[in-house]
Amino acid sequence: MPAYTAAGHRRSFGFAIAATILLMVAASAPSPFYPRFAEQLGLPPVATTLIFAVYAFTMLAALLLTGAISDAVGRRPVITVGSVLLAVSLVVFWQSDSLTMLLVARSLQGIAAGLLLPALSAMVVDFAPPKQSEAASLWNTIAAMTGLGIGAITAAIVLDLLANPTGAVFGSLTVVFLLIAALVWATPAATRSVRLRVASTISRPAVPAKMRRALKVAVPAIIAGWATNGLFLALGSSVVKIEFGATTHAQQSITIPIFAVSGIIASVLLHRSSARVVSVYGTSALGIGTALNLGALALHSFPAYLVTVAVVGTGFGTAFMGVLKTLMPRVDPAERAAVMAVIYTVSYLAFGVPTIIAGLLVPLISLQGAMMALGAVIGVLCAVATVKRIRIPDLPHPDDLPRRPAKTPKHQSMT
Repeated sequence: MPAYTAAGHRRSFGFAIAATILLMVAASAPSPFYPRFAEQLGLPPVATTLIFAVYAFTMLAALLLTGAISDAVGRRPVITVGSVLLAVSLVVFWQSDSLTMLLVARSLQGIAAGLLLPALSAMVVDFAPPKQSEAASLWNTIAAMTGLGIGAITAAIVLDLLANPTGAVFGSLTVVFLLIAALVWATPAATRSVRLRVASTISRPAVPAKMRRALKVAVPAIIAGWATNGLFLALGSSVVKIEFGATTHAQQSITIPIFAVSGIIASVLLHRSSARVVSVYGTSALGIGTALNLGALALHSFPAYLVTVAVVGTGFGTAFMGVLKTLMPRVDPAERAAVMAVIYTVSYLAFGVPTIIAGLLVPLISLQGAMMALGAVIGVLCAVATVKRIRIPDLPHPDDLPRRPAKTPKHQSMT
């Protein structure tokens, strides 16, 4: 077993961050291929969005059923199983020649991501530098958004340059995740004071009565942010191709890295601000950016469209962070898993359902019309979330509260 050394912990911290980035690379790499798949297989718009959405639904199911399993059996076994399963899904993507195979590939990828994401996120926390309480949450955010941006633009460039892009992208990622499955065993096992029974690791969504009002205020922000993310990943390339006439895959996919990088920058700049400031900025930027984005789309101004994508990205990058900073101080430690299950249930439903709705609307009102309709709904949700969040006061984090001295029992005599 690897020794518990400071250097070993740093390597493990770096490994977990790198693996999270690569997980998100694998999640976004298929996005530039969607127009290609649709053209080659003659798929309708709803089929393309369904390929995307099935990932969100299977990932949600895996999160709810196995999200805490690495607490019971350890991080390394779960990361190994998830990485091998993800490699299998990438091989299926590589060999796909029908809608059925694409749905199977994306479903397997969602299950694998549902295993890997909580285990890797927990591993980042396990090996985060001491006395840096915010390092883990910040790096988890940065790693996820970095991977999303890198995966999309890299896959797009490969599509433009190589004759066999599917083999290059999905074959390379297959090898990468087989290596991750092996290399994780070079990291030390995180110590755990309590071993949970596997049966107890199934998350049961529940919201304590004391925080239901705060969660109701947060729901519009969660839906708006994750719906925006899903629409950009599922339809962003098609919008740039159809509405702005982009001819290369790199041009078609440029919105995804812009969206991700702007979100990273905003998260880094604001992560020490109060929950109210982060939340209000996030929903305001998301709403205003969406309105400007729709205006640029209507005017067919590609430069303006890219600028507004950056504004929207800063909103998404901070809106969800603001939700967590608002809710977590209100949650008792024993209730965190159940509350997070509720939050992620709403998040991944918002991630998948609007993309399917968009796919159904495209044949009826065009791609631009579908984006306009859903964008209007997102704008309204952002306005509601901003106004309601202003009225909710911040609570201090439990770690920041002064500790009360232990009370002396009344029956104990004073000497």
